[in-house]
Amino acid sequence: MVNFAIIGCGHIAKKHIESIQRTENANLVAVCDNDSLKLKEITTTFSVNGYLSVNEMLDNQPEIHVVNICVPSGLHASIATEVANRKKHVILEKPMAITLEDADSIIEACKRNDVKLTIVHPNRFRPAFIELKKALDDNLFGKLSHINATVRWNRNQEYYDQAAWRGTKEMDGGVLMNQAIHNLDIMLWMMGPYTEIQAYTATQIRNIESEDVAVALIKFNNGAIGVVETATTIYPKNLEESISVFGEKGTVIIGGPTANWIKNWTFEDQSVEVSNSIINKINEDPFGVSGHQKIIEDMIDAIINDRAPIVSGEEGRNALKLVKDIYKAAESKSLVY
Repeated sequence: MVNFAIIGCGHIAKKHIESIQRTENANLVAVCDNDSLKLKEITTTFSVNGYLSVNEMLDNQPEIHVVNICVPSGLHASIATEVANRKKHVILEKPMAITLEDADSIIEACKRNDVKLTIVHPNRFRPAFIELKKALDDNLFGKLSHINATVRWNRNQEYYDQAAWRGTKEMDGGVLMNQAIHNLDIMLWMMGPYTEIQAYTATQIRNIESEDVAVALIKFNNGAIGVVETATTIYPKNLEESISVFGEKGTVIIGGPTANWIKNWTFEDQSVEVSNSIINKINEDPFGVSGHQKIIEDMIDAIINDRAPIVSGEEGRNALKLVKDIYKAAESKSLVY
């Protein structure tokens, strides 16, 4: 049995708790938040020990093996480092940090203390993306043309006004850091390293410090071009999330209000019957097991078998670096190499 604790009792914590409860060999033993009202809500709802301080929780419950960190992004580095120094494995919500320096400090602390670190990029475990990655690895597309990532979602002003830190550059970031970082991670997982970026970002409608719209062009080492369009300004609700890949011998579009459904799956070297069976299999159960649960399961397996988690700290840093490079390109109004 692997014992878990959660730091941060906001909205996303409930998803972590439910994922732990659904996972074999996982046991939630404690939660922590400096907001007593949020803490009480979670401890009452889930009948778990609650603490107002991280040190108190770790001092009182040494049986904790893994700590899930669900606090505002600007606090990730200090808390993750503290947890690692206490010899606990770390599951860290995305983005792993606000700065690359903070990301590096988290990775270094976990290595120094010989604890495992994984970043919550759950979209990698979506059934449709797993099939897409296999098609790319099997070279079904032939020469790649381009990949498109689109996030046309709504986060209204009331969403940002729920907490003073939301939308701030120091603690949160904008659409790239929060919503689109999942899609950027998928692009990197599918395409690999990149060489050039052009970008525009803007705060068009929401009253926040960070961007609510961003567009970018990315040139990947494999020759493919990436097209990114992301926004939280869509009226009146989430419209579309999609990843599309185009090559000389194949086209795949994965989309919907969230990118879970196969909209197009066509390959020159794959029969219509095989393609239709893949489409039907995915679209009959597009969500599968939740990505958060898969991350919990992967951490348990990584501990038992002493291996690195699937989404490592370095992978989380790569996604963060892409966000920062898009910001740099937009601010400089020039290519970033």
